[in-house]
Amino acid sequence: MGDIENSKENAEKEDRHNNSLRARLAAGEFIVGLTITSSNLETAVLGAKLGFHFLWVEMEHSPVSLETLRGIVLATCSLQASVFARVPVAALWTAKRVLDQGVSGVIFPFVSDPELARSAALSCRYPPAGLRGSGAGLAASTWPEPGNYYDSADAHMLTVCVIEEERALLHIDAIAATPGVDVLFIGTSDLSFSLGLRGRQNEPKLQEAIETIQTAAHRHHKFLGRPAVSAEDVLRYHQQGFQVFQSVTELGLMRLGAQQILQPLGFLESSTDTSILY
Repeated sequence: MGDIENSKENAEKEDRHNNSLRARLAAGEFIVGLTITSSNLETAVLGAKLGFHFLWVEMEHSPVSLETLRGIVLATCSLQASVFARVPVAALWTAKRVLDQGVSGVIFPFVSDPELARSAALSCRYPPAGLRGSGAGLAASTWPEPGNYYDSADAHMLTVCVIEEERALLHIDAIAATPGVDVLFIGTSDLSFSLGLRGRQNEPKLQEAIETIQTAAHRHHKFLGRPAVSAEDVLRYHQQGFQVFQSVTELGLMRLGAQQILQPLGFLESSTDTSILY
């Protein structure tokens, strides 16, 4: 009986990587991630069961700790959703800490020059292709593919560089050309602020910047990403060539659910705090 259960478990693990996020992206499909901003493991597990392709564990803009990240990986390692972590700073040491907890992707903020892009890429691969340290005992114990963790991690890890600063536009072609960078993710809110637009999204200056990033990504065959809070957003942006989407937070889902129940009853008070992304 134990052999049957082990065979089934290994088959499920192999299936996760046979249908990996990288394979989906290479096939032109899109992936959608639920943003996790709280330290509640039950919430993260439910989020991983809802049908999202990955969890975007937010460690730049939330109090989620390294211990919580490891707990999320442990609690969801048998589920279909992968775990990504956005580190607070684009650096080798921050990437090491989350990689060794078993994540399948690292999201680096404010990658605004080729040196930061190169550092991000090298952080996510083992030598000789990269600079990642070999202390991966925890990560290997929860990795969804049996066998050699080091080879598998190098093959499946996704390196996501967030472009969210005006000065990145001056270097965008070199950033996009960096070997080992998989995804250029446009942080549309911070990019808007950097352009002096205070977060406004329907401005020609912002759209021009987005198109500049798109052109560089396509030229160098990088996957493109951006925030998308609705199904309509996802489908529209996918038509424009975007494939990696950061969706609502788990708290945003609670707000959406409350609106569906309470607004028709007249119980939901109006509020200026209506964000479902952050």
